Amino acid sequence: MLTTDQCYQAVASRDRRFDGMFFTAVRTTGIFCRPSCPARTPRRENVEFFSTAAAAAEAGFRACRRCRPDASPNSPDWDTRGDVVARAVRLIRDGLIDRAGVEGLAAELGYSSRQLSRLVRAELGAGPLSLARTERVRTARTLIEATAMPMSDIAFAAGFASIRQFNDTFREMYSLSPRQLRTSGTGEPAADELVLRLAYRPPLDFEYLLDYLRVRAVNGIESLAGGAYTRSMRLAHGPAVVTLRRREGDFVECRLRLADTRDLGSAVARARRLLDLDADPAAVEATLRAAGLGSLVASHPGIRSPGHSDPIELALRTVLGQQISLAAARTHLQRLVAGAGELLPPELRAAGVDRLFPTAATIAAVPAEDWALPAARIRTIHALSTSLAEGSLDLGAGSDRSDADRRLLALPGIGPWSSGYIRMRALGDPDVFLASDLGVKKALTEIDASGVRARGDEEWADVLSAVSPWRSYLTHILWAHHSKTTR
Repeated sequence: MLTTDQCYQAVASRDRRFDGMFFTAVRTTGIFCRPSCPARTPRRENVEFFSTAAAAAEAGFRACRRCRPDASPNSPDWDTRGDVVARAVRLIRDGLIDRAGVEGLAAELGYSSRQLSRLVRAELGAGPLSLARTERVRTARTLIEATAMPMSDIAFAAGFASIRQFNDTFREMYSLSPRQLRTSGTGEPAADELVLRLAYRPPLDFEYLLDYLRVRAVNGIESLAGGAYTRSMRLAHGPAVVTLRRREGDFVECRLRLADTRDLGSAVARARRLLDLDADPAAVEATLRAAGLGSLVASHPGIRSPGHSDPIELALRTVLGQQISLAAARTHLQRLVAGAGELLPPELRAAGVDRLFPTAATIAAVPAEDWALPAARIRTIHALSTSLAEGSLDLGAGSDRSDADRRLLALPGIGPWSSGYIRMRALGDPDVFLASDLGVKKALTEIDASGVRARGDEEWADVLSAVSPWRSYLTHILWAHHSKTTR
């Protein structure tokens, strides 16, 4: 955790790297901001710091209209940590409270609602409902500014229980009514694409992300063209299609076609997770440099550890593609999607994207004779898809990573590499090093030729220990290094 002096120093220097990690509230104005707010730096004795926007709002402060603290990147803590509070935050951002209430959130995590509320409030200064309310406001503001939807429809789409609650929350958060936030230029009908700006902490190696996704893209559910990545998503209330493209400034343009606008918050959370937009590249770089990898990390600034919009899909894709080339894996996956993928409604389709990846239950029901794979691999696919369909294996946003790892390894045919890859991409674990991966092994033998000092096995063990909790980023840097040296 940052000290108050460190927080104030970040505010005084308007350091964008800390946006979303904490919020600055000014007692004399009653407003809270992100650290990089361009307004005049307040006096030290007049400020206090909050770990979440919800806590600042609950303390009676209003969101700054100038720096838009609600639009800042999320804290990387929620991806780094695996404790119950972090898992709760990830589930709240995925919209679980709006779908199932605090009781449903607590049940998902194995706690009583009272226990969970006490834990969350003790650490974050606000309870689960306040955190969910902040996410609702963020969703509603996006719909207000990006669509011409009636305010009543926006209120319920964002998860508010009533129009009165919707209006009161906006006045409390912004000292404005929802209608006052709507710009005169808004004129898109609700059914069209929503265009959002997803902020991140620079630098961002977007080309690496595109290259990584391109070689794994499956026709029908993914496409890459014109510097943009498009894919379908299966959400709680219906399907969606998202297109992600880097733009000028520190944000990624996100275009969404939603079957149901209630899924907006969840779709945005998954898009951010897909591109790892909440990462802290400065912390990753500092840790790797301290471990003696300065030359290696300098050659790949802003590299990210891409996640996935659907953990179940990622797990099944991982197992289906075990021990074969990426090209062969894509061939098998394209056959599966073409034969069992669900067609999207015509209004949601994009060029090259017209289907959803099959559900775990659908894949579990595929007869063994329909797979052109070894019998052992078919047994693994069936065991995994059945476990996911029945719920005995949880890979959702709030899953316990250690428990998921144990359950994965207990399935026939799943070893440390597959489990680690699923943990890294499906569960967003930033601390996975795939030591047995062929590309990683080759990169380790190549680094001496790139001007990075070669190391023995014992020294690498010490380096890996020092790199924690960012070993997933080292894995990607080594993959990128190997790819660059083999071009």
